[in-house]
Amino acid sequence: MKTLKGSKVAIIGAGAVGATIAFALSFQQLCSELVLIDVNVDKAQGEVLDISHGLPFLGHMDIHAGDYSDCVDCDVIIITAGIPRKPGETRLDLAKKNVTLAHTITNSIMKYYTKGIILVVSNPCDVITYMVQMWTGLPSNLVIGSGTNLDSARFRSILSEKLEVDVRNVHGYILGEHGETQFPAWSQTHIAGMSVEDYARSAGISFTEEDKADIAAETKSSGAQIIKLKGATYNGIAVSVSALIQSILKNEHTIRPVCSLLTGQYGIEGCSMNVPTVIGVNGVDKILEVELTESELASLKASAESIKAAIEGVKDL
Repeated sequence: MKTLKGSKVAIIGAGAVGATIAFALSFQQLCSELVLIDVNVDKAQGEVLDISHGLPFLGHMDIHAGDYSDCVDCDVIIITAGIPRKPGETRLDLAKKNVTLAHTITNSIMKYYTKGIILVVSNPCDVITYMVQMWTGLPSNLVIGSGTNLDSARFRSILSEKLEVDVRNVHGYILGEHGETQFPAWSQTHIAGMSVEDYARSAGISFTEEDKADIAAETKSSGAQIIKLKGATYNGIAVSVSALIQSILKNEHTIRPVCSLLTGQYGIEGCSMNVPTVIGVNGVDKILEVELTESELASLKASAESIKAAIEGVKDL
């Protein structure tokens, strides 16, 4: 598969998430030029200097702090800037703040946009992904949210521990919203070509419906648990995003559960949400309509309604 030569990536936001993504991209040498853009220019410059001092051990990369004019000719523009949720603050309150900020950022990007994928990491990811696609008017394949890609990795990790098997042999997705209404698609989860139940039975491991519920709940609360323990989560999302960047820049046609605009798939339209998607150099190559159970499809549609309600609350900002 053809890899983009001379690839250029811009990261909007030099906070913990943006800076760690920059480090992950530099460590893996995934692009030839990396620009870090932040309203706090000193913070962006400091992160660039810190990362650049590690490059002699890794290889050459042009990494520098910049401004929105550096979005010209980017292959990927990553939006990470956002305001953290405060204690007692509702999701809608947070959404209003971050959607307003995302609108300002999007307008600044589009003054200089010439090509490339816009990858949304800021939360609420599904709502902002939808709004960015609406504001820009870009083809929907070019606006992607990192969404439940990380949630799915957490799900696989928790499941691998329970079933005592290498996480690389566990395949499954968290679908729907990157938030409260997300759910694991158990019908699409398998190990060694077997359903989770069949694998557990063959391995002599007890695996009940209660275990399923516990794993789903632990997956959903993982981010909050990390924030409670260390104040923020940024390492996992950085690796998740770098995997998406690799899929795009190396045109890998990887299947990832990411957020993009649905236009009738699964009987859903009018929102961006997370379903298995083929990712390549053109962003979304194809949204896959995998076979879900009636219960899973109902959960997906309920999740869509939750996202639409959140969009309704911020669409006029």
